This record gives sequence, C-alpha cells and structure tokens, in this order.
Amino acid sequence: MKAMNIQSEEPLRLMSIILCSALIFLPRFALCLGDSQSKRAVSGHVQVGADRLFSEYSHLIRGKRLALVSNHSGRLSDGSHIVDALFRYRGAHLKVLFGMEFNIRTNDYSIQRDKEKDIDKETGLVKYSLYGEIHKPTPEMLKGIDLIVFDIQEVGTRFYEHVNILGFVMEAAAENNIEVVVLDRPNPMTGLKQDGFVPDDEFLYRFGSFGKIPVLHGMTMGELACFYNGEKMLHGGVTATLHVVEMKGWKRSMWYDETGLDWRKPSPNLLSLNSVVAYTGTCLFEGLNISEGRGTDKPFEYIGAPWIDHHKAAEMLNRLKLRGVIFEPVEFTPVRKPHLGRDPELSGQLCRGIFVNITDRNLVEPYRAGIALVWAFHQLHADKMVWDETVIERLTATTRFMKMIRDGKRPGEIFASWSDELGRFKERSKKYMLYN
Repeated sequence: MKAMNIQSEEPLRLMSIILCSALIFLPRFALCLGDSQSKRAVSGHVQVGADRLFSEYSHLIRGKRLALVSNHSGRLSDGSHIVDALFRYRGAHLKVLFGMEFNIRTNDYSIQRDKEKDIDKETGLVKYSLYGEIHKPTPEMLKGIDLIVFDIQEVGTRFYEHVNILGFVMEAAAENNIEVVVLDRPNPMTGLKQDGFVPDDEFLYRFGSFGKIPVLHGMTMGELACFYNGEKMLHGGVTATLHVVEMKGWKRSMWYDETGLDWRKPSPNLLSLNSVVAYTGTCLFEGLNISEGRGTDKPFEYIGAPWIDHHKAAEMLNRLKLRGVIFEPVEFTPVRKPHLGRDPELSGQLCRGIFVNITDRNLVEPYRAGIALVWAFHQLHADKMVWDETVIERLTATTRFMKMIRDGKRPGEIFASWSDELGRFKERSKKYMLYN
C-alpha cells in the first residue's frame, strides 16, 4: 500500500513543479509575445485613409453630392474599389468621376486610354480624364458638387502626374466653393527622401511642376495637400477647404513593402518597388534617344542604346562612389510587352547600357544616380545624344540642368546647385508632416 501511495504522490508532485514553473515564466512569455506582435504592428498593417472614410470619417461625406478623383490604386483593404464603395454608400451621392490616363479601374496600356469624357460601365457615371489637355476640372464638370474625394497612390516624385493633379483639383475646388477630402496613402519610398531641383518660377503651375517642391518630396498626398494650402501654392493664392483622412500605423521610415498593403503597380512600367526607386532618376531618359528599359523585365533599372560604351560608362559612374548603388554593364533588347500600348523606345534593338543595381535602398539617392547617368553618357557620346528639351524641362522644371550638362559640369557641381532651394523646402515642409 505504501509503495502504491508513493507512486500516486510522485505524479502530483511533478505536476505541481510544472505548474509553478509555468506561472513563473508565463508572464515573461506573454510579454515576449506582446513585443513580437507590437513589432509586427510597427512594420505592417497600415490602415489607409479609404478604410477609415466609411467609419470614423463618414460625417465628411454624409448627405453630400460627391465627385471622386482616383485610379486603379483606390482600393479598400477588402479589395473593393473606392468608386464602388462610394456608389453603394447610402449616406452620400456619388455624381461624377475623374480619372487619369487609363481607365479608372486599371493601369494597363493595352486597354483603350481614357477619352476626355467617358462612362464608367459599372456605375453608369460620367468620367473625365485629367491627363490629357485638361488637368483642372471645369465649373461645368463640377456643377452641383459639394465635395471632391481624392484617393490615389503616389510614387514620391514631383514629375509623376498625381501630385500635380492634386494641386489642380484643389485649385478648382477653392474657386468653386467645394470641399476636398484627401484619403491618405503611403509614400512608397518612405517619408525621408527629399532631393533634386525645386522648380524655377517660369515652370510653376504646369503638369510636372505644379508647386515649389523638389523631385523627391518625401511627403504623402495628405501632407502635400496641407503644404499646397498652407504655403499658398494654389494659383492666385486661394485656399481649399481641406480634410485629410490620415493613415493609421504608417511611419516615415517605412518602405511600401513594410506596410502590409498589397502592391499594385502605380503605372504599367513600374513593376516593382525597385523600379519605382530607379524611376526617380532614370525617368530623365524619357527626354533622350536612349531606352529607359521599357519593354524589359527591369524598366527604369536598365538604361541604354546600341551605341553606348557601357563598360566605360560603368567605370566612370562607379568612380563617383554614389551611395547605395552599383552601375553594372548590361545588354538588353526592348520588346513590346502585353501591357504596352505601343512599341517601346529602340524596340527590337540590342542595347548596351547600365543596370542601376540598388544595393542599399536606405542610402541610395536615386535622382543623383539618374543625373550621373546622363552626365556619363554625354561625356562619352555627346554627338549621338538627341535631347527633347520640352520633356527634359518638364521633368527637371529648370533650364539649369541641360546647360550644366552641356557646359561639362561634373555631377557633384550639379547636385550642389539645388542645395539652397532644397534646404528651404525641407524647412518649410516640416510643419505639414502628419506622421513621425
């Protein structure tokens, strides 16, 4: 009997030890688990403005007649398009749509581009394009509208059309006593990169340089809207009645792939986040007779032409020791891809060029990399380069760039030329930052 008692007590004693140990370590385990979840919340699960509009901010649209400015990127977390969400919402009345170059629901070049005026088949609403001759909605287009909802994913660069359309839309709203709601989304390249030329006065209020902001502005759409208003950037000094529906969970140090949000190509040739970063600088080649990699698997990361001495160019560029990037010789042949509406530059021709290999995205200064590429090619092949000056001036918003390249200025001298104006912008923009 005694032996039996010992055997029956031993498991109880072991269970007691295990239970006590668990009680000691459980709080530590819970604390570690909490820290892990907290870290994941910081590095992801960003809630964009569109997802907050129909709950916390529904009072902004309730009972109002709405216009919507959006494109394919205007999605809620459940995948539904902001057009459909507003159209179904019984508390407001969506009346008219404004899109960009493509159909408001897609960014595919192969689909027929928007006409100035069209009908959205899913809702039957009239849709205007702000990409062609008209960038600013007219009073006739806005007749009977109380409020404009603006929801577009930006890429972080001044010459990308959306930040300019934002200015034109705010200006139209101010002139017609219409409120504006900007549904905020992340700057995909973080909110820390600010660099490049600030537009000369003669280039202001244009498509590519609406306001006094540098090529890399380091702001979100909501912050830019506040900047336009607060700094009296709208033409004539008018100000719009503005509401920004802020994001939750976004930090300035976040890259888009750290937000937890689905990646949707901002435009057909911006295939990845790397191509967005490279595009900031290599978009300059849209104004030259050199392929910017459209029609390859690395658009804006591959830059070249059949006549370029790519090995010599890579050697020159790498001697500059620009941060976070290596310039590698590459050969590529652009071809027409299914999503393209026409043959790309130098289609079917073997191009010798440079692969802009971004090795550290936090350190890289992509606009400087693009400037350096133009400089190297001009040093080697000035006689073969053909400039579309109108396009170059739209992208740089200054006449200084072409003059300095043609005068033989080195990249460091070109970078220094925008130092003062960039410093002034950085100081002015600080008070409009909505996120840490």
